[in-house]
Amino acid sequence: MPNTLKKAERLDRKKVIGKMFTGGAGAHSFTVFPLRVVYLTEPELKSQASVLISVSKRYFKHAVDRNRVKRQIREAYRLNKHSLLEMLAIRNEKMAVSFIYLTDELMPTDFIEKRMKMALEKMVEKLTIEHPNTVAHEKSVV
Repeated sequence: MPNTLKKAERLDRKKVIGKMFTGGAGAHSFTVFPLRVVYLTEPELKSQASVLISVSKRYFKHAVDRNRVKRQIREAYRLNKHSLLEMLAIRNEKMAVSFIYLTDELMPTDFIEKRMKMALEKMVEKLTIEHPNTVAHEKSVV
């Protein structure tokens, strides 16, 4: 599986984004500081996991800083997305995921990557709790 983040993996459908943030049925969220993760199972998506990254203009007035943080989050996701994609493939589901940066401080890339790993592990854990039969199937595959 290549470490790429293609256009199809970027969330751009306003209907899905609206459903995620208006408390639509099935939308879940949690926080792994400095990231807030909101996710929603959505069968209409093009790829298994579509990602939206948001950095507030309130915290970073300069676009250069916002773009830097978004680039750090994208890179961390791109390098660590495989566990989530494997779980979605096993369950045959598609998911919209949003990462929202919550602080006004610039963080080092390795810190953001460590928190991204924690967020993805927590998401996979929540998916296995929702459907415990997936864990048995995953263990038989390995």
